[in-house]
Amino acid sequence: MAGRIFKSRSALLSAALALGVLGAVALLPAHSRGQTLSSINSKIQSTRDKLSHARAHEGALTSDISTLSGRISTLGAEIATLQRREERAQAVLDARRAELVRVRARYEVEYKRYVRLKRELAKAQHMLAIRLVAVYKSDEPDLLTVVLEADGWDDLLVRTDYLRRIGDQDAQIVDRVKKLKAESERKKELLEALKKQAEDAVAVIAAKRQELAATRGAIESRQGALVGVRTRKRGALGQVRDSKAELEEDLKAQEAASAQIAGQLQGSGGRAPVGPIRQGSHFIWPVNGPVVSPFGMRWGRLHAGVDIAVPSGTPIRAAGSGTVAIAGWVSGYGNYTCINHGGGISTCYGHQSSIGVSVGQSVKQGQVIGASGCTGHCFGPHVHFEVRINGQPVDPMGYL
Repeated sequence: MAGRIFKSRSALLSAALALGVLGAVALLPAHSRGQTLSSINSKIQSTRDKLSHARAHEGALTSDISTLSGRISTLGAEIATLQRREERAQAVLDARRAELVRVRARYEVEYKRYVRLKRELAKAQHMLAIRLVAVYKSDEPDLLTVVLEADGWDDLLVRTDYLRRIGDQDAQIVDRVKKLKAESERKKELLEALKKQAEDAVAVIAAKRQELAATRGAIESRQGALVGVRTRKRGALGQVRDSKAELEEDLKAQEAASAQIAGQLQGSGGRAPVGPIRQGSHFIWPVNGPVVSPFGMRWGRLHAGVDIAVPSGTPIRAAGSGTVAIAGWVSGYGNYTCINHGGGISTCYGHQSSIGVSVGQSVKQGQVIGASGCTGHCFGPHVHFEVRINGQPVDPMGYL
């Protein structure tokens, strides 16, 4: 903000110095005027060179910003693609989580089965141990002993069947123990496989999470870098445009001073021609001089007219016929005159050194209504000329 204020003050000072030359140069001899003109023309060339450089810099920055905007647009498409990939990765992640839930459920079921089988195996092993101890203690006879000690054929059959049943029972116990051991081993292997599957699922989930985090970090980093570069470029462009506007104001003021001095050196006798020499589409020019400040925004607010540079005391002529509506001091305008031309159109003239008409007076086009000066807020002698439609200012160049 301070830099802009300084630049505005600098531009105002340059304009004041240039406009001030117009009033002071009339008092100089022709030789001094020539030297002054040469000095001003040298400054004009320097200002033009600076302005050309500023415009080139502005063009380069504008091109850079346009390129950055294109890159940002391309990056936006890449971000959209990455976001779709992220959504797909999230879907896979959700599936892995669901699979992990199922694996854990199966693990719980099989683990309970494994515990139950271990209990059954322990029971069977206990029963087998009891049976082996009983056999050892009873010293059960073999088949030959049973045959020799049998009391007849019927007793032999009974004893043989008894031994067979005992053998079958022992075989069943041994077979049961073997089966339980084998099934227990299978359940243990299944549990280990389920555990490995669960661990793999967890690893996949972790990898997907890391991938998502890395992708998101890369996107944010690239976005931040591009936004930062574009912000710096825009800041530089704003500074260049401020500088260019200042140079343009300086150039206008310098060219106005050069044109005025050149006119004086051509034999104007120290004063610009008093009569208007140009006829516009609606009005004549109120004074003969260059426009040093156009209609439009200036220094943050509307400049409601055009500034025409002329020496102090130059006669001001009515741009058209009409009735004087205002003739007196008006704030920053200084001595201010407005003429109503009918149809809602009026013209106004500011910063006069003196007013030559009064309110209600009828004037003709070309009639002298006052003299130029620098009253009110101004930095050198000139005429501030306005055209208003129903009280609202419009660009006077559309009527001159």
